[in-house]
Amino acid sequence: MKAKRHAKILEIIHNESIRTQEELQHRLAEHGFTATQATLSRDIREMRLIKVMEGTGMYRYSVAGREDGEVSSKFGSLFAEIAINVDYAGNIVVVKCLAGMANATCASIDALQRVDIVGTISGDDTFLCVMKSENMAIDLASELKKLLKR
Repeated sequence: MKAKRHAKILEIIHNESIRTQEELQHRLAEHGFTATQATLSRDIREMRLIKVMEGTGMYRYSVAGREDGEVSSKFGSLFAEIAINVDYAGNIVVVKCLAGMANATCASIDALQRVDIVGTISGDDTFLCVMKSENMAIDLASELKKLLKR
């Protein structure tokens, strides 16, 4: 449940300007996730969410940067819980997920801000990462396959 809640948090903050824990708590509740303020505080700390200033001068939650070449451990555990299969075709990486979880997982890939990913697109249980080259697709697919639950 925690991994699904974390995935939903990433999806929400990726798609919306969330400024407070209370606002995040309400948005999670709208998606069927109940969490106390203490739980949200723990989630925010564990996920290394930070507040960044928008162009309007207001602050919103965002994902802290990652070290280049390294998949964050939080993403790894989330991915292991939700992803089912990873493959590639040409410069496209295809990730199959549990039903309803592709969008959140795709948002967490986007949050990593990898320079080798041109863009992503998500459906209900599958998302695609368009890579800059076939070699980059091979590398990402290999990296993600290592994270799958055995």
